[in-house]
Amino acid sequence: MIAPVTATELAAGRAQLEFDDNLLLPLLYGARDQHLDRIERQLGVSVVTRGNRLTISGPASASEAAYLALSHLYERLKRGQEVDLPAVEGAIRLAEAELDEGLSLSREESAFRTRKRRIMARSPGQSAYIKALRENELVFALGPAGTGKTYLAVAAAVDLLMNGRVERIILSRPAVEANDMLPADQLARRLGTGEIEVAPIAFMRGRTLSHAFVVLDEAQNTTPVQMKMFLTRLGEASRMVVTGDPTQVDLPVGARSGLAEALETLGRVEGIATVRLTDKDVVRHELVARIVRAYESRENEGRPIER
Repeated sequence: MIAPVTATELAAGRAQLEFDDNLLLPLLYGARDQHLDRIERQLGVSVVTRGNRLTISGPASASEAAYLALSHLYERLKRGQEVDLPAVEGAIRLAEAELDEGLSLSREESAFRTRKRRIMARSPGQSAYIKALRENELVFALGPAGTGKTYLAVAAAVDLLMNGRVERIILSRPAVEANDMLPADQLARRLGTGEIEVAPIAFMRGRTLSHAFVVLDEAQNTTPVQMKMFLTRLGEASRMVVTGDPTQVDLPVGARSGLAEALETLGRVEGIATVRLTDKDVVRHELVARIVRAYESRENEGRPIER
């Protein structure tokens, strides 16, 4: 349990947390307090520790965000989950979104359970994506590398497979994310039995995919004919997720992207959701987010990258 903080304390820009399990504190603070250092630098607050107590001071909104982030991270450790720097950055983003938008993003609805781990949203965009995956039969997920497009799609697929809501997972292209969510022996067995299938998009022709969770990765490089063929394979009790980065099309010059055409054609069709992730949702490494922003800035200035 964490000692509650009053509204008066938060309004004054000061909050004190008291933890009931000292053994978790080294994991919460990080090696050489690097997790606390990241929170201080990103939110502009001061964090001081003494025993099982932690005091936050700074601007009121920043102190409240730090309080929420640390509370979420501590609860994560209580559930037996790992806390690393990407998790800290994700907790900060979610805390800021809770304050700015009045959202509650740390609930069970913002997570998937797989055999190896519980996978939670690490940004407001990822939370919206998980909500879309739960509520729609077909989801288009767009955004740059590192935003979790394919990772969360596969997490959703494994969650449904483990709960018996689908009978198999089909990945249209090799996706290593499945290795991170199933023990190696289970992954090998399910590949052998056909419960998990990796197949080029051309192998989808003529098939009806029932009771399956189907993921099409790198969809920006499909042609309109391929995309239409793929989407019309959807069968009874199945789900589809189409992921891609519209800015990274590798088709021949002048060729139309099947992803772009599908988005234009199906934008108002009921039962289909489109989620657009941005550099703010990049969770690989903070440097990756800065790299993505730099390239986007270059393209916005009219200096496209030569292919």
